[in-house]
Amino acid sequence: MEISALQKARAAYQPKLPKGLKGAVKVKEGAPTQSVDNQEEIKKLFPNTYGMPLVEFVPGEEKNFEPMNVGVILSGGQAPGGHNVITGIFDSLKALNPENRLFGFILGPGGLVDHDYMELTADLIDKYRNTGGFDMIGSGRTKLEKVEQFEKGLEIIRELNIKALVIIGGDDSNTNACVLAEYYAAQNYGVQVIGCPKTIDGDLKNDQIETSFGFDTACKTYSELIGNIERDCNSARKYWHFIKVMGRSASHIALECALQTQPNICLISEEVEAKEQSLAEIVTYIAKTVAARAAEGHNFGTVIIPEGLIEFIPAIKKLIAQLNDVLALPEVKEMGREEQIDFAKSHLTDENLAVFNSLPTGVARQLALDRDPHGNVQVSLIETEKLLSTMVAQKLERMKKRGEFTGKFAAQHHFFGYEGRCAAPSNFDADYCYALGSSAAQLIANGKTGYMAIVKNTTAPADEWVAGGVPITMMMNMEKRNGEMKPVIRKALVELDGAPFKTFAANRDVWAKETAYIYPGPIQYWGPTEVCDQPTMTLKLEQNK
Repeated sequence: MEISALQKARAAYQPKLPKGLKGAVKVKEGAPTQSVDNQEEIKKLFPNTYGMPLVEFVPGEEKNFEPMNVGVILSGGQAPGGHNVITGIFDSLKALNPENRLFGFILGPGGLVDHDYMELTADLIDKYRNTGGFDMIGSGRTKLEKVEQFEKGLEIIRELNIKALVIIGGDDSNTNACVLAEYYAAQNYGVQVIGCPKTIDGDLKNDQIETSFGFDTACKTYSELIGNIERDCNSARKYWHFIKVMGRSASHIALECALQTQPNICLISEEVEAKEQSLAEIVTYIAKTVAARAAEGHNFGTVIIPEGLIEFIPAIKKLIAQLNDVLALPEVKEMGREEQIDFAKSHLTDENLAVFNSLPTGVARQLALDRDPHGNVQVSLIETEKLLSTMVAQKLERMKKRGEFTGKFAAQHHFFGYEGRCAAPSNFDADYCYALGSSAAQLIANGKTGYMAIVKNTTAPADEWVAGGVPITMMMNMEKRNGEMKPVIRKALVELDGAPFKTFAANRDVWAKETAYIYPGPIQYWGPTEVCDQPTMTLKLEQNK
């Protein structure tokens, strides 16, 4: 495998570890825990893994550990730092006992079920230190939910004499890790399951998980690109740039990028929903900002839009819900595409039909026709950035006729998604992920199952971080999924009374009017700590740093 000069130099970087993970480690246990909600139901569903204590790792005395084999799985979408979680597990396992072995299951949880695996040796591991992507073993979206899958996985676990599995994933993957841990514990199979918090969307966080890995790098990558666009925008002074960024369920990425780059406009889905804003109100807000800047002679600007915005607009949310129901009717399957649209329109309420008819034709067709395998609208395919700029242009034409807009409006469109998911991890993510991997290995060595590896105090220097584990059941509640109540890890949305959003809200009126752009530039790996090792602004504001 050929590697770049940067990768070669980066491979030599030794991630920093918290004091508690350097050398011999002992476990400090806290009080018993309970789930964030629905305690009785969660306890009933997870009798073997409920109520376990929080765990912290502190310096201890050397002790001998029997040899053990461990399996690792990357699950769901890619996030920068995944390889460092694996290298952290590997290095810690070898430090505990050089005879320990690590096996990677290929292309996600499906690799466990299909018995597709490889042993991860030192030669292979060394090629992937501090690199982005999940290409060491690949990832997949198979959901581990059925007993047949658990039993099929057990066959290869027994064959390879694996003591524990580490599942590196987001909220759904860690929910499944918890279900698997409970099943193996209930059957007395003696197989431990540990989770690691991954998602660039930043929505896997709570009192115990300060941030999910990959969020830092992805936001810095997108912010570099947005800063580049802002500089181009401020140079040419003739375009409005509509920039959509990843984040379907939560707007953490959009908010962090706004804090880093100070665009003229940033929409936050959670605020749109809380204020029950209509699409027309959002369009009016953007158009008025465009007009106000034009009046000052500035016919240019930047707008950041979270990927999932359209689903948070209450009127469109209602329309989508009814479309999902209508288009799921058996008779629709036999119809042609145009017939489906007419049928859907004839079954909509007057209110939903008015919203449907107000949308540009292309978007209305996408809502009515593009469905995922579960029959739901494929929101990520809707080009919200183009929808908004088209509607803003139409609004400005009407304003021009009334003399309310005298400038020019030309739009450019961008969607930043895959560009950030496999970036080479920042120093923060390289360190954080390595510490998560090391914590996972220590949880296994100390006999824990149904835990997620955690690292806290992450705005301090890495030496002062606090590593440990949290019972996954502690983060769970009951929610409706596909028509039935299921135990899931609660998603963390942007809190409108939280410090990050409040800071943004206090500044956005100035950013809307003035050209207050910040150009963060590319991620730096070597140099002063204030340039290279900084966490996200979200983390700093949340921890009042």
